[in-house]
Amino acid sequence: MSFHSVEKIGGTSMSNYAAVRDNIILKPTGDTLYQRIFVVSAYAGITDQLLEHKKTGKAGVFASFANGVNDDSWLDLLNELRTQVIEINSNLFGDPEMLADANRFIGDRLDEAEHCLSDLKKLCQHGHFALDVHLATVREMLASIGEAHSAWNTARLLQRDGVNACFVDLTGWKTTRHMSLDERIKVTFEDIDLESQLPIVTGYAHTQDGLMSSFDRGYSEMTFSRLTVITNAREAVIHKEFHLSSADPRIVGDDNAVPIGRTNYDVADQLANLGMEAIHPKAAKGLRQNNIPLRVKNTFEPEHAGTLITSDYISEKPRVEIIAGCRGVHAIELFDQDMAGNFSRYDTTILGCISRFKAHVVSKDINANTITHYLSTNLKTVKRICRALEEKFPDAEINNQEVAIVSAVGSDMQVPGLLAKTVGALAEKDISVLAMHQCMRQVDMQFVINKDRWEDAVRSLHRCLVEVHDHGRAICLAS
Repeated sequence: MSFHSVEKIGGTSMSNYAAVRDNIILKPTGDTLYQRIFVVSAYAGITDQLLEHKKTGKAGVFASFANGVNDDSWLDLLNELRTQVIEINSNLFGDPEMLADANRFIGDRLDEAEHCLSDLKKLCQHGHFALDVHLATVREMLASIGEAHSAWNTARLLQRDGVNACFVDLTGWKTTRHMSLDERIKVTFEDIDLESQLPIVTGYAHTQDGLMSSFDRGYSEMTFSRLTVITNAREAVIHKEFHLSSADPRIVGDDNAVPIGRTNYDVADQLANLGMEAIHPKAAKGLRQNNIPLRVKNTFEPEHAGTLITSDYISEKPRVEIIAGCRGVHAIELFDQDMAGNFSRYDTTILGCISRFKAHVVSKDINANTITHYLSTNLKTVKRICRALEEKFPDAEINNQEVAIVSAVGSDMQVPGLLAKTVGALAEKDISVLAMHQCMRQVDMQFVINKDRWEDAVRSLHRCLVEVHDHGRAICLAS
C-alpha cells in the first residue's frame, strides 16, 4: 500500500515562498513532513519570458530567437530575464553566501543557454544549416530553466528552514543519455528515501521525444501525472492560488462564488477545454486510468479540504455546478453549397488546416452546407487559417468573428427544463445566443454569445443556476 502523495505547486504560489512553506510544506495532511513528492512550476511569469506570453503571445526569448538568424533581440530579452531572476533571488535569500550560491546556479544555466543560442545562430548563417530544424530542441532547453531555478531555490530554502529537502533535477541538463519520461523518473527516484527526504522536483523533464513537443505548456502537469502513476501514489494534489469554484469570484463576487468540494475527471476535461485547467486532459488520463484521486487546494486557505476529483463521482441530485467559459474565441465559418453529401472531406481538410497552425478547437457546429469551428487562438493565426482554407476551397464563403463562450457544467445535468431556464436567464439580460451546444452526455451546455456580453452572461447564469441554492462552504464538501 502506498503512503505518499505527489503534489504540484503552481507558479503564482511558488512566488510566495513563505506561504508555500507555512501552508503546504509544514502543514501535511498526515502525521509526517515526509512521504510527499513536490513538483514545482517556474515562478510566475518566468516561462512567459523564456518562451512567449501564454495568453497574449508576446515574444519571449524563444519566440524572438525563432524570428531569424540575423535578429539578436533575443539577447536583450535574455538579459532582462537574468535581471529578473537575480531580483527574485535577492528577495528570497537574505544570507549573502546563500544568495551567491543561488545566483551562481541560475547564472550558469543562463550562460550556457546563451552560448548555445549564439553558437547555433552562427552555425545557421551557413547555408547548409536551417534554424527551423533546431527550434524544438531550443524550446525544450529554455523551458527547463524556469523550473530548475524555482526547484533549486525551494530545496535550498527548506534546508535552511530545517526540512530535509532535496533538489531533484529531471531537466537532463548536459545529459548524454536520452530516455523516456517514465524511465527518467524511475532512474532518478531509485535512491530517494521518501520516509526521510522531501524531493523538490523540476516540473520540466527531459525526454527523448521532447515533453514540450508533445504537451507544450502542459508539460509540468505531465511530469506530475507520470510521477504520481509510476510511484503508485495514494493521492495527487495540485496547489493553486485559488479554489476551483462555481464561477470566477472576480466576476460573480467573492460572496457568491462557492468552492467545488467534489467533481469528476469528465468535468475537469470540460473545464480544461475552456481554458480553466484544473489539470491537462492528457495528464488527467493517467490518474483516471489508475484510479488515483486528484485534489485541488488553495495555497492561501490551507485548512480547506479543496476539491476532490475522482472517476466515479456523480452529484446526488442533478444540477449545474460551475459556470465557466472563455473570451477571445474566434468563430471560423465555412459555407459551401457543394458540402452537402460530402461533409467528411471538408471536415478533414478544415481540421488539418487548424492543426497545422496549432489552434485549439473549443467547439464546432455543422449543418448541411456549413461548418463553424470555435478556436481559442490569436487573430494572426486565424487569418493564416482563413488564407489556407481559401486556397483549399476557392468557391467557399469563409467568415470569421470574435465571440465568447459561456458554459454551464456539472457531473449530472439531466434536469428537465434546464435548457429553457438557461436560455431564459440570458434573454432576461438581452443577451443574444449566436449558437448553442449540448451533448447527450449531459455534463456541459455551451452558448456562443457576443464577446462584449461575456461577464454579464456569467453573472446571469450563476445567479439563476447556482446562487438560488444554498450550498454553504462548498458544493459537496470534500473529505
